[in-house]
Amino acid sequence: MCASRYLNSNNCLNYLLPPIRVREDDARGRQIGRGFRFQTTETRIQRRTCMAIDFTMSAEQRKIQKMARDFSEGVLAPVIPAADKEPDPMLAYQMTKGAYVEAYKAGIAMAMLPKEYGGGGLSCLDFVIAAEEICAVDPGFACTVLCNGLGLMPVSWYGTEEQKKRFIGAATSDPTGTYLSAWTAGEPPGGTGGTANFDSPQPKAGIGMTAVRDGDYFIINGKKKWSSSAGWDGLGTNTQTAIIRTDTTVGGTEGLSAIVIERGTPGITWTFLDKEGHRTTSNAFIVFKDARVPVDNLLPGAQGNGDFVINRNFAWSGPVAAIAAVGVARAAYEDALKFLKKNTAGSLNPIIRFQNAGYVMGDIAAKIESARYFSWRAADYLDKHSQHAELLGAMCKINVTETMFECVYKCMQIVGVNSLSTEFKFGKYLREAAVLPIYDGGNMGMQRRRVHGVIADEDFNPRAIMDDDFVKFEKSMEAIGTVADPLSKSRGIMQAAE
Repeated sequence: MCASRYLNSNNCLNYLLPPIRVREDDARGRQIGRGFRFQTTETRIQRRTCMAIDFTMSAEQRKIQKMARDFSEGVLAPVIPAADKEPDPMLAYQMTKGAYVEAYKAGIAMAMLPKEYGGGGLSCLDFVIAAEEICAVDPGFACTVLCNGLGLMPVSWYGTEEQKKRFIGAATSDPTGTYLSAWTAGEPPGGTGGTANFDSPQPKAGIGMTAVRDGDYFIINGKKKWSSSAGWDGLGTNTQTAIIRTDTTVGGTEGLSAIVIERGTPGITWTFLDKEGHRTTSNAFIVFKDARVPVDNLLPGAQGNGDFVINRNFAWSGPVAAIAAVGVARAAYEDALKFLKKNTAGSLNPIIRFQNAGYVMGDIAAKIESARYFSWRAADYLDKHSQHAELLGAMCKINVTETMFECVYKCMQIVGVNSLSTEFKFGKYLREAAVLPIYDGGNMGMQRRRVHGVIADEDFNPRAIMDDDFVKFEKSMEAIGTVADPLSKSRGIMQAAE
């Protein structure tokens, strides 16, 4: 067991993972930081992702969990209180940079990326196990890490071999350990803009940012909101994968594509968003004005399939958002239980000795356990089905994030008015828990519509998830409810029913 709370070549990471070179073709043979990664073999991934019915973690998974916990409690936790209270969103983000560099050196920041391009190659299940420990300390920082996956996993799914080596290889071999990727899909509300109806069949609805080809370049114009980072300095991330309308004559199920945009591209300005929760991570408002991006940066598999990229990305991150909610609720539960055992509220016994408090806390504990297992199950499903879980990933995020928000508020109710005091962390827990159902593909705006589209399909098998069968997501399952039925048609249906 590792006694040190810091991540270095002398502690438990040395036992768990072998040191690696950053890139085999690097003539200088340099190593990033301490040179460690969340490395694993194909055999280990296959063994891990076949989850036992008793949900027992393997010894290797427990090592991953402990390493993530040591990092979170020893490296991350000390910087979060001040960063969370910092009123300037850019400064708050920058205050976590040191912890991020440590996470990069330890292999956490790129743990989800394919190992053949320098990433950690962690299974989705193992990544979720590690993510809970980080989220129990701060889900905002965990979001910074997650968004490297949201920005680069589409490259691994839809990019060419050259693009994978160029973009993912650069992300996993940064000598500074500060590399950031971003996911840029959402747009500002108002008019026909916005994000939720990205798959509308109407050409003028949904995603409004356009890319018009001009020789070997795309000319990009438009605005994006809620991009996952403005970069450490407000000048952009190293790369961002953006969903852009490349064909303005068709709807969102045909006209959207994914293009990787690199830092330093002229014509792009970034602004940090000021948020109520997740204050330690960055979200950005971005303006593109005649930005020229090489045609070679378009992901070929995502040309005309940007809708699939959105749905797959937000399904892949569903269990991560869910386990983030579990981590927040777990922390609130532990703090509440500690309070109830130490305080009497003027009685002769600790509050926990009263039936109401004990019953509510028991219910919270049970809900957290079931939510954790649902998150594991959805991650396990991703691993078994080529990182596709458009149905189960959405179901998991919806159910878990909303249930955990309720649990956090119940903890505050049992603690009482003292939960509002800044001497405790319950206010932060509530802010963080409130973020999770409405971001990362909002439960109302996106996730429920995807579930609706799948189960409404004529060929949907309601026992598919129970039987662990693959549920293929089709374009015919999109756009449900994005266009209201004409009144005359609705009346005709009702008349026929009569």
